[in-house]
Amino acid sequence: MSKIKALINPVTPFQQNAPIIYCTETRKCAFVDPGGDLEILLEAAKQNNLIPEKILLTHAHIDHAGGAHELSRILNLKIEGPHKDDQFLIDTIEEQGQMMGIPAKKFIPDIWFEDGDQVSVGNLTLDIYFCPGHTPGHIVFVHKDSKFAVVGDVLFRGSIGRTDLPGGNHQDLLDSITSKLWPLGNDIEFVCGHGPGSTFGQERLNNAFVSDRALS
Repeated sequence: MSKIKALINPVTPFQQNAPIIYCTETRKCAFVDPGGDLEILLEAAKQNNLIPEKILLTHAHIDHAGGAHELSRILNLKIEGPHKDDQFLIDTIEEQGQMMGIPAKKFIPDIWFEDGDQVSVGNLTLDIYFCPGHTPGHIVFVHKDSKFAVVGDVLFRGSIGRTDLPGGNHQDLLDSITSKLWPLGNDIEFVCGHGPGSTFGQERLNNAFVSDRALS
């Protein structure tokens, strides 16, 4: 069975995890949320003999999407995701970059994802879940066979994504986590946008915002 692996590379001053996910059978990979510091990501792919296939975005904040245009140009890769409701963030990504000191260029994703879509990386098939709240167009990638998810800034170990930025909505975020992620099972391991990963089960026990106890 084709397995998924992830190389975790923190980039930008925000120490944003920019996972490179790859298919162990084919070595084909996707750069997820390449916010910047592209030389780190390119070197990691090279050192692990990976074959770049595409760029995937969970959402369009500068620390996650700031390097997408340039990486796409360097490697001639398509940009896939996020959901079209993050268009307004892509439209202003150059201004975001100027404010944050992160170089960025506007781009048009080759594919906008909808809830229920799927995307391939090598022989892997990942399911797409629309999980708004942190941004209006945030999505999550899940490889069910490997019980693995890339959740961007929806969920963290012990915390959840901010909802005080433009387009954020606290109740939407809680609903996304409880209605889309929890039903996938407690044994799903996830890589998040910042800091160490966890499992859904661990967060249902201990997360200060979305544990079963916190929500009861």
